[in-house]
Amino acid sequence: MKEKMVNKLQQFSKAMIGPVLFLPIIGLGIAATSVMTNTAFVTEGSAIYIFGKFISSILWAVMNNLSFFFCVGIAMGMARKKKAEAAFVAAMSFFMFLNANTTWLMLTNKLAEGLTNADLYGSGQTFVLGFKVTDMGVFLGILLGVLVAFIHNKYIDKEFKGAFSIYGNSKFVLIVLIPLIAIFAMGVTYLWPVVQQGITALTGFMNSAGAFGVFLYGFLNRFLIPTGLHHLIWSPFVFSSVGGQMLINGEMYIGAKPIFLAEIADPSILTLDPSARFLVYGMVKIFGILGVALAFYKTAYPKNKNRVKTTIFPSAITSFLVGITEPLEFMFIFSAPILWLVYSVIDGFFQMLSYLAGVRISATNGVIDFLVYNIPAGAERTRWIAFVLLGLLEIVVMYVVFKFMIEKFKLKTPGRETELVVAEGPVTSSEDDLGSAIVAALGGAANIQTVENCFSRLRVDVTEEALVDEAALMVTGASGIVRKPQHVQVVYGMKINAIRTLVDDELGIKE
Repeated sequence: MKEKMVNKLQQFSKAMIGPVLFLPIIGLGIAATSVMTNTAFVTEGSAIYIFGKFISSILWAVMNNLSFFFCVGIAMGMARKKKAEAAFVAAMSFFMFLNANTTWLMLTNKLAEGLTNADLYGSGQTFVLGFKVTDMGVFLGILLGVLVAFIHNKYIDKEFKGAFSIYGNSKFVLIVLIPLIAIFAMGVTYLWPVVQQGITALTGFMNSAGAFGVFLYGFLNRFLIPTGLHHLIWSPFVFSSVGGQMLINGEMYIGAKPIFLAEIADPSILTLDPSARFLVYGMVKIFGILGVALAFYKTAYPKNKNRVKTTIFPSAITSFLVGITEPLEFMFIFSAPILWLVYSVIDGFFQMLSYLAGVRISATNGVIDFLVYNIPAGAERTRWIAFVLLGLLEIVVMYVVFKFMIEKFKLKTPGRETELVVAEGPVTSSEDDLGSAIVAALGGAANIQTVENCFSRLRVDVTEEALVDEAALMVTGASGIVRKPQHVQVVYGMKINAIRTLVDDELGIKE
């Protein structure tokens, strides 16, 4: 039962990655336009200001409607087949829910008064795509997306004969969903206020927990990486009311990231909201990982140093620039698990220190994101200088602790194996051969059920896990492999998009 539950969480986490993959682009764009519309830098009404406002409005259309995109993305991600049809049905389901919930609120005389979200603040209702509905935030899209995916997977193969044949497959999925959406729309009217009280209690706990709450958040966010479940830790705080909600200039912003983006665009806001404490988990990606890399190089056997250097430092630089840590992390997660525990504790500790130092920044990825988000917002508001100083200290602490533990306990970290094995890259001579090699290493096309990817991993559901050849996968350029019953995650780092394309082409996947 426990293994089955973990597998379900793995599937859900994998589906969540779909919409999340695009949000850094939106966030970076909003951060850039906040400079163009900041009257401390440009004149209100100038060409730059108008252009910034125009582009900002385009990007906020996505950020303000995350619930819809999560609904479509999760339904598509969790669908086992005919993903495009699942996404289309999810889009229809989302609009049906909005109208059903609005109508039920109106028929039961529960519709709150107000023409804007500012008017509705505190009423438990909000406007979504023009509909006044129960305010569920991004959880509406998550729950509805899961419901659509469940019904889709259960009935997508249902077929009828004769005149009713046109009502089979995805059309039958929609037919089944209509009454379920009606019940869901009515039910949340009464049940969601109770859930919201629970969310408020959780938020209150995190606030009252103070420094310890930040430490626990940071620790779990890092420690759960091998399971792939870390997305379930940070995403609710970053994009839902669990991370906070705030009324800014008449607009409601939900989640730590939207709140931060709205605040840095307004120079009159001198003190940024404490919810930014959930946005500093990139400290280890920018700084801490460098200390780890230096410790590995320093403790490597002399004969292995040159080979280790060519493997470790490119991975560390990748993490520093864009925040992808897994190629380096998977070099010691399984070979020295005690280091992974210590690594997670140190990261949580430094996130806690940044909170205590009053840091209010967005640092969820690498240094490029850090510079775009925080430098224009100003050192006084964000205290980014304190963040950098703590980050530099984290490099030293990671280096000293790792070096001591590796030498003291004789841990088999990179460069300290009896025989150092470093994949020299794919043995194939072309990209087509690489795609074929990966599919073959996964047990062949017949063994592969679904293929997805996140920022750095190829995530594959297989029929027979025993057919997966780890050694062959490592030769294709993988830096780590996580195996669960009928599920394999292969870490490729920055080249994951190219790898996914090659695998899709080899399997003949067109959608």
